[in-house]
Amino acid sequence: MKGRLDRFLSVFADVRAGEGAGALLMALNGFLLLAAYYLLKTVREALILTEGGAEVKTYSAAGQAVLLLLIVPAYGAFASRVNRMRLIGWVTGFFIVNLALFAAVGAQGVHEGVVFFLWLGIFNVLVVAQFWAFANDLYTAAQGKRLFPIIGAGVSIGGWCGARAASKLMQPLGPYGMMLVAAAMLGVTILITHAANRRAVAQASKQKAAEAQQAIAGKDGFHLVARDRYLILIALLVVLLNVVNTGGEFLLGKLVTAEAAEIAGAGPEAAAARRTFVGEFYGDFFSWVNLAGMLLQMFLVSRIFHYIGVGGALFILPLIALGGYSTMCVIPALAIIRVVKILENATDYSVQNTARQALFLPTSREAKYKAKAAIDTFFMRFGDVLAAVVVFAGTKLHLSLAAFAGINLALTLGWLGVVALIYREHARRSAVALNS
Repeated sequence: MKGRLDRFLSVFADVRAGEGAGALLMALNGFLLLAAYYLLKTVREALILTEGGAEVKTYSAAGQAVLLLLIVPAYGAFASRVNRMRLIGWVTGFFIVNLALFAAVGAQGVHEGVVFFLWLGIFNVLVVAQFWAFANDLYTAAQGKRLFPIIGAGVSIGGWCGARAASKLMQPLGPYGMMLVAAAMLGVTILITHAANRRAVAQASKQKAAEAQQAIAGKDGFHLVARDRYLILIALLVVLLNVVNTGGEFLLGKLVTAEAAEIAGAGPEAAAARRTFVGEFYGDFFSWVNLAGMLLQMFLVSRIFHYIGVGGALFILPLIALGGYSTMCVIPALAIIRVVKILENATDYSVQNTARQALFLPTSREAKYKAKAAIDTFFMRFGDVLAAVVVFAGTKLHLSLAAFAGINLALTLGWLGVVALIYREHARRSAVALNS
């Protein structure tokens, strides 16, 4: 019979007897992970935009993709030697140590905006991919479809709380104090992961319990993607999504820095004033994004999955982008792009993100960890590289912001085509998984 927690969570998703506590642990883990990330993301924006500008921010994504060509195979090789708990513990611990070093060096006055941008881009995609790979490994395809909305709600609430906290903490703690707070939060996620794993193993079948102690076999993520049409389509989806998203971030960054320069003016205090304006703007922006994403996640995602399925949910974000960038082609203003990006990012972090994670439920265990790591890291950043190429070429050609919005509009049409192909393949694989 359902306990009180199971019944409470059933308001938001189809939670069955005994599933509530485990889903809540995973939601709490996602909450802390995303709250820490949004503290760091606000720090990143303040450092990169004031030390480099919107163009440097966009070009730095190319450096992330190059680094990931080395990191993804190394991650896969390490995963082949350890079980999932050691993998998560060692990788998260490595990033905690990095944050302590960044805080120490930055406090000495060293400019580290570009380096920190590169690092955070790798941290975000790798640790989040690892978190969702663990969730995919814990649950069956049927359980994941029902419980991922609960886990995603924790992720969305964490992003909102982290963004709200960042806008308040930027001035009293500064960027380097916020790095240390985020490091402490990551340490707690390791403890919660162990608790969730112990609970899942105790309730699992003998086969699933034995798998939890095994290393993740198979080749590296790039090989797995190259041999599977379904994984190739997911990779292409991620590339196009990120080209469009990064192009939108460039438009927002250009308009924000122009507004900051106009408000701060000239003089010795101008740089500090610009940094404060940018930090406060993005803190407020991220809080609205994550508030909207949280509400979508809590009250709509499970219902969307129920009525139109995981594949159908993938159509929602590109349709929003289609409308948003059509408007930007006509009115390229800060107020417009702010609303467009809030809607786009909120849907991306809720409906789109949960649906994209659920695409891996009907895949093999090695695909969940290794292929997913490759897709959510390298292919995501490769989309950023393509966006950097677009920005570089467009800047050299002196394209207007409306023209950049037009490029995003054309790419969104291709994105919709890829979603249609994934929809059919996911339906086929899900039917096979449920009948096996």
